[in-house]
Amino acid sequence: MALPNDFYKHIKGQLHRRICRELRSLKRLLDIGCGACELDRLIARQNRGHIIGLDISDTEFPGKEIRVRGIQCRKGDAGNLDFLDDGSIDGVISVYALHEIKNALKALKEARRVLRLGGRIIIVDFLRDSLAQRLWNENYYTKSQVASILRRGGFVNVKSKTVFQGQLIWAQGYKACQ
Repeated sequence: MALPNDFYKHIKGQLHRRICRELRSLKRLLDIGCGACELDRLIARQNRGHIIGLDISDTEFPGKEIRVRGIQCRKGDAGNLDFLDDGSIDGVISVYALHEIKNALKALKEARRVLRLGGRIIIVDFLRDSLAQRLWNENYYTKSQVASILRRGGFVNVKSKTVFQGQLIWAQGYKACQ
């Protein structure tokens, strides 16, 4: 059965709720590729933590920098997180952005640097040969490629699977407790 072209719009709420559930115990989060900070606002309302949204794009970003009830959205490059101290973040989330990052490995190494020991990263992105590929003709990763990049970035206990009828990659890993 063919998926409708607005498939991703239909799953957005369910995806966002799942992300909020997964991150509910984490209080300091970094969202790489936050866009208009919509997900960050939802996380802040439900989880009551502090979220730093980061996006390099000018298209949807809500300004140079905004601060709203526990949210700080900034324009910047995920490969350069110098504004964050080592180990200062509990969790990192990136939704629909990994394929857009020019040097994904560098960005993931930076994300690992700012994560606390035991901190968690979750990557959600479009899958190669998915509906997204047909709609937008961009270069997406396979689930094994995302897992490989996470491992090369220094993450452990990496898991990568497809979700939402095989249309998205859900990958996660942790910063080793040493």
